[in-house]
Amino acid sequence: MTSLSRRELMERAVAAAGFLASGAPLLRANPLGLPIGSQVYPVRSMLRDFPAFVKMMADIGVTRLELCSPIGYGSDFATLANGKEVRTILADHGMKAESSHFSMAELRNSQQKSIQWANDVGIRQMVSATLGGGNGGSGPTLDQVKRAADEYNMIAGEAAKAGMQQGLHNEGFEASIVEGRRTYDLLLELLDPKLVKFQFQVSAITAGMVAAEYFLKHPGRFNSMHLQDVDMTAAAPPPEAGGRGGRRPQVAVGKGTIDWVKTFKAAKAAGVQSYFVEQNWELTQQSVAYLKTLVV
Repeated sequence: MTSLSRRELMERAVAAAGFLASGAPLLRANPLGLPIGSQVYPVRSMLRDFPAFVKMMADIGVTRLELCSPIGYGSDFATLANGKEVRTILADHGMKAESSHFSMAELRNSQQKSIQWANDVGIRQMVSATLGGGNGGSGPTLDQVKRAADEYNMIAGEAAKAGMQQGLHNEGFEASIVEGRRTYDLLLELLDPKLVKFQFQVSAITAGMVAAEYFLKHPGRFNSMHLQDVDMTAAAPPPEAGGRGGRRPQVAVGKGTIDWVKTFKAAKAAGVQSYFVEQNWELTQQSVAYLKTLVV
């Protein structure tokens, strides 16, 4: 083995320093010490050419995708039907998908088929967007909430036998108020903490649900979050213009009202293991760029 001259050593040291300097933003591009992820639902029209889509995501710095099951989410996700092929395409671009959303209908009617697809892709977190379907929608009774929790505990038990972690998002049903209490708070009591982990939709701040507060109040219950920012100073659009109960305009992460340093610190303390930007393509690019600069 030939020894290096002093000049060669100096040149290599300078090159290494330059590499580290240029890579510094990437080294802190993960506020939880975890890869930046993106949920595919808002950009589902781009999935028609899945390899090209994965490359585009990888090029902006995303290394984890959260999918939607083609079994329960329909033709928009048809290119994801072959789970093993999906896994290969992801790997070709240094990407993984360890989480996916599944409809309640498929979990009720074809759970084992969904579990097999998840295994083929490499998914370990099976998330439902809401328990509202068949359980009162956004206006459930207390009995409906209890029945929904019982059913989901059974579904989660079957998933656990297959090595899967069942998760629950927070949509209209979960944000509802039942007999003076928020349904989401009831579900945190009714769902088995070992079988069901929660995925927090951060834009639920528009319904008075603040991510950092939930994380700190319920450590260990949340393993994931969806990132959007919201301009809470803007007026909600009226119902006739498509507004829905207190909604405010979504903006790129870092450009709205949410305190992201506080949110990520609380998420880390609570044990959150993954996070996914869930926005259209334009906002996703801006949000990922912001996350690359966020130091927590």
